[in-house]
Amino acid sequence: MLNPKIVISFLFIISFTSSLQAQNNSTKDSSFPKTLAIDGQVLQKNLEQISANDPDKVKALASLLKKADKLLLEAKTYSVMDKKQMPPSGDKHDYMSTGPYWWPDPTKPDGLPYIKKDGLRNPTYYDITDSQELDKVEEGTLTLALAYYFTHENKYANFASKLIKTWFLDSETRQNPNLNFGQGIPGLNTGRGTGIIETRDVYRVLDAAILIKETPNWNKEDHEALKKWFSEYLTWMLESPIGKDEADSKNNHGTFFSEQIIAFSLFSERPEISLNEIEIFKNRMESQLKTDGSQPFELARTKSWGYVNMNLFGYYLIAKLAENANIQLWNQQISEGKNMRNALDWIVPYLKNEKQWEYEQIQKISYGETIRILKLAAKKYANPDYEALAKKVDIKTYLSDIVELTY
Repeated sequence: MLNPKIVISFLFIISFTSSLQAQNNSTKDSSFPKTLAIDGQVLQKNLEQISANDPDKVKALASLLKKADKLLLEAKTYSVMDKKQMPPSGDKHDYMSTGPYWWPDPTKPDGLPYIKKDGLRNPTYYDITDSQELDKVEEGTLTLALAYYFTHENKYANFASKLIKTWFLDSETRQNPNLNFGQGIPGLNTGRGTGIIETRDVYRVLDAAILIKETPNWNKEDHEALKKWFSEYLTWMLESPIGKDEADSKNNHGTFFSEQIIAFSLFSERPEISLNEIEIFKNRMESQLKTDGSQPFELARTKSWGYVNMNLFGYYLIAKLAENANIQLWNQQISEGKNMRNALDWIVPYLKNEKQWEYEQIQKISYGETIRILKLAAKKYANPDYEALAKKVDIKTYLSDIVELTY
């Protein structure tokens, strides 16, 4: 028997979206949201499918609204001020974390300096809450913003705006626009360029802010203030010694440095920086790939499958972002075989169980990023085989609400 609350949610969704159906049909070319990483046209199409009572889309929306309603009920916000530790600057507004794969040296009485154990996460990493709370801001704002987009209920946009303002804008709780103390190593340093990887998913906040624009609690001034924050963070990334250090990274850290530079410069309307970084990314892809599409820097890691897929997702995310600058990277090739489609096709035999993964992988294999890559590839390369493979490899992720509603 269906839960009455779910039935009510279904009826509300159908009633609401039906009232918009005529408007959606007449404005297909202009009304889709101008999101950066999420395809706004896909969002519009999914909204139309919900209004047409598509069972998979309606089910996904009901699941999303359940999560959004839970966030409203809990009413919890997050801030860098929540951590117990004080950054070396003496200012709690500065983000702070420690290197996740660094451990006390058992040969030293005080354990200092820490030593690296690649892929083995030190549980004390979680003692500093900034990284975990930023993750919750990213996930929460996008969930709420999507709930608002598909229902136009201001309650979702209002709480999304509160999460964003608390972390980025309010003077008492905001993060300073730097990562000077990201992934520090006890006994060696107080922060490294490597820490910048921890803001790689903040693009979700940008898309959330775009989706809730001009709602009661997110006006033009709020949006401009967020653009200013990201412009300042972008300047820090480009000009600080720590940012320049990360810019020189050869592996996935370099990829996600480019991803962030492109996303933040697009959002803060500094297009010349976006264009320049896209060119830099092309060179990164050239240096990271072999002609067969493999990624030697990632294959050398102890969690090689995870890093290969993570880095490849970075490629596809950058290609989607670059579309905002009218640049197509989907078939970009610097030299023979070095392109993102070939990089995907290199892992396909492993997904089909035609080959066994022979590289080091100390963690159970997961497919969260893989499914997103395959679904993007299915559309961008007009190849339904990628879509079918995504469904076969991990049906749970394939049918998850965020994937169902944004791809």
